[in-house]
Amino acid sequence: MSRATDPTHEKSNFFRAFHDHPASVGETYFGHMRFALRFSGKLFVAACAALVHAIIPPLCETTASRAVKELYQMCHHRGTNT
Repeated sequence: MSRATDPTHEKSNFFRAFHDHPASVGETYFGHMRFALRFSGKLFVAACAALVHAIIPPLCETTASRAVKELYQMCHHRGTNT
């Protein structure tokens, strides 16, 4: 059986994907999951605020833009302790 058709090789590549990307940003799988879930939650709230603002302009005037700035800072300072 060639390596390309070996099911254990495919399985190891599949599981490696769960390690390689988080490791590339200095995180474990669960640390990366926690960061991504927090990020997506903040992004969801920002999207909802932008939708409210689109319908009723006086509401949530700066909520989405503040959230985007915060998300940028989260990513920009990721992996540093500053």
